[in-house]
Amino acid sequence: SANIIIRVVTSWYPWYGFVAVEMSLTDIIMPDVLHDEPQSYPVVAGEQECTMDEKQAAGIQYHDVTAAAFRIRRHGGIKETPLEKSPQLSEMLGMNIYFKKEFVLPTGSFKERGARNTMEQLSAEQRKKGVIAASAGNHALALAYHGQILGVPVVVVTPETAPIMKVSRCQKYGATVILHGKDLEEAKQFATEKGKREDMQYVNGYDDDPILAGQGTVALEAIEQMDRLGVEVDAFVIPVGGAGLLAGMATVIKHTSPQIEVIAAESEQCPSFSAALKAGEPVFTRALPSLADGLAVPQVGSNAFATARHRVDQVAVVSEDCIALAILRLVEIEKSVVEGAGAAGLAACLSGKLDHLKGKNVVVTLCGGNIDTTVLGRCLERGLAADGRLARFTVLVEDRPGGLASLTQLLQECSVSVKDIFHERTWLKASIYDVEIECVVETRDREHGLELRQKLEQTYGDRFIHWGEKKPSCSRPLTQE
Repeated sequence: SANIIIRVVTSWYPWYGFVAVEMSLTDIIMPDVLHDEPQSYPVVAGEQECTMDEKQAAGIQYHDVTAAAFRIRRHGGIKETPLEKSPQLSEMLGMNIYFKKEFVLPTGSFKERGARNTMEQLSAEQRKKGVIAASAGNHALALAYHGQILGVPVVVVTPETAPIMKVSRCQKYGATVILHGKDLEEAKQFATEKGKREDMQYVNGYDDDPILAGQGTVALEAIEQMDRLGVEVDAFVIPVGGAGLLAGMATVIKHTSPQIEVIAAESEQCPSFSAALKAGEPVFTRALPSLADGLAVPQVGSNAFATARHRVDQVAVVSEDCIALAILRLVEIEKSVVEGAGAAGLAACLSGKLDHLKGKNVVVTLCGGNIDTTVLGRCLERGLAADGRLARFTVLVEDRPGGLASLTQLLQECSVSVKDIFHERTWLKASIYDVEIECVVETRDREHGLELRQKLEQTYGDRFIHWGEKKPSCSRPLTQE
């Protein structure tokens, strides 16, 4: 009977399906003999060896992830997500970019893995009582979706700023949604207290062992898929917010191939993982509004941090401009709609902070695709501005017939498309016969915009008041000839 089970599992995952079953059998028969777990954690260059307390705090190990991989696939659970190379972005960035596309899962993010793994391990009594969680959206969606499938009542508490699309979808999956607090920390406190009062199990979206183990299956799949392609991985770039995905994936990566670089990508609007590394422990970090709302976790999980801290080789803190540009690149080149948090890994590649990976094979985790339509529009416009393809300028023209016509004629000659145009006559210190014209225009690229600027300076001289294109904070050229 056991042999039959092993053959079925290995047909799903040839190189680790056996380990998952072996783990479950040896837990009963020989728990300390066959677990092939390293005696010490891989040590990142420049870091100190983990203490025993830190090892104990890091609750998951490699076999926990392989067991989770088996568990989440049974009963028609989580299906393998695609891993594909991006030829255009690889050429543009000078590195071989492979995208692990977690956004294709039914609820649009990797969070389904941890949620399914958690719910599969609930007792019969707890399944009746249900679970409660605090989430900015994706964790809530995953719990609601799989709770509906498995018949588990779900209550989710989201910050008042949570994306509308995610909230409405949770409700459609049958979850009870409560909007509370200005950030995730306040929502978490409310959910924890409510769970205790009503005897519901609280599911932490980035710090519980079953969650971390479930998220780690992303790396198991990716390494297996790259092996099938015959490509050796040099680095993984993983978005980090609460650090659950990072901890789970890093556990697998550093166990199977310690030489692979693990790079965390986080938003500059809430660099809580960087702050934790500096402090040596999770600390509160103020979360500012961000395009990557899913990464805006004020304090990383203590368990996730203890698991990840010595397995991460580099942290790349990325700007809002780079995140917006990454979203734009994915829409235009990959034809993929990815949320800000999901695009953070590509944003790190675009930022110029990972140029040491040029010529190497890099797996970038696109971990989520749930973005409000209105927010997507703003992201694309900000991305166009960061790319130099939207420009804004102000000039003074004579407030007489033909004044505006001469400006539009110049724009036509430069092959520039006018997006918006505004007139200002009242708050001027110039002649009452002048009008201030502010234009937002679309250009082909940054070089085309600079050509327009030079033409405006030559034509209007000191009446050319301002060139308002926002300088992007990415440190490398963001366009390709």
